[in-house]
Amino acid sequence: MSGKSEESTGIFYAASAYGLWGVLPLYWHLLGDVPPLELSFHRMVWCALFGVIVCAAMGRLPIILSVFKTRKVILALTVSSILIAINWTVYIYAVASHELVEASLGYYINPLLSIALGVVLLGEKLSAMRIAAIALATLAVAFKAAGLGHFPWIALTLAVSFGFYGYVRKQTPIAAFDGLTVETLILFPVTAGALLFWGAQGTGAFTSTHITRDALLLFGGPLTALPLTLFAAGARRVRLSTLGFLQYLSPSITLAIAVLVLGERFTVTDAATFGCVWLALVLVALDGRVSFRKKARAE
Repeated sequence: MSGKSEESTGIFYAASAYGLWGVLPLYWHLLGDVPPLELSFHRMVWCALFGVIVCAAMGRLPIILSVFKTRKVILALTVSSILIAINWTVYIYAVASHELVEASLGYYINPLLSIALGVVLLGEKLSAMRIAAIALATLAVAFKAAGLGHFPWIALTLAVSFGFYGYVRKQTPIAAFDGLTVETLILFPVTAGALLFWGAQGTGAFTSTHITRDALLLFGGPLTALPLTLFAAGARRVRLSTLGFLQYLSPSITLAIAVLVLGERFTVTDAATFGCVWLALVLVALDGRVSFRKKARAE
């Protein structure tokens, strides 16, 4: 396969992943009668079981088992499993409470938070443009807090949990799908135990003679794993700058769905908030372009 064809294939995979992540709120909306925590636990349980089945079919179970014997890796994945569990639960709560506009803001802020984490945790240096971008993101949070009348905890929890999740996974030597399988298996005793308890109490959503809902809950496993697999396939084939551009597809789709499909309000305060974030992202993109040109000239 030629380099150009490889890049095109990678863009298709990555865009498909971000597109699926963008429309996932519609899926969670169909399960709006299931409490967010229980729905999140179902997502983790069925994702773990689906991951084990796929890994067994691909002959990768020995790799999964070896991870559990590697103390450093399993500790890192325990941390990342907690972070992604928080992220998934808060996101599902945002869908259930009609706060998707704020949730999409969190994923717009996430790349800017990643820049800040690079400075604090990895000692990376900030250019003037990136300092301005982080200042604009801070201003956006202030605008949102003023409009809400309270701290925009949904947006910031999503941004912080996913930002640190990305940092931990970046430092952990394991393939994307294998890592997701191990993460959900780590939480399996808690999540499966809770679902069994709720089922025994007669308050659980699963096997309640509601066949459509049961099928949707089961489908949450592969639906969680599919975009991650597509993303991993795309990330191997495209340039980082291209991937960085594509990542805004997901919150953009989510924002459109929140306002145009689910009927959430997009206020003047939201316009000011998102305006600050979008301007910050433009500054980051320009800074990356300037840095690339300087490097090219130096070579």
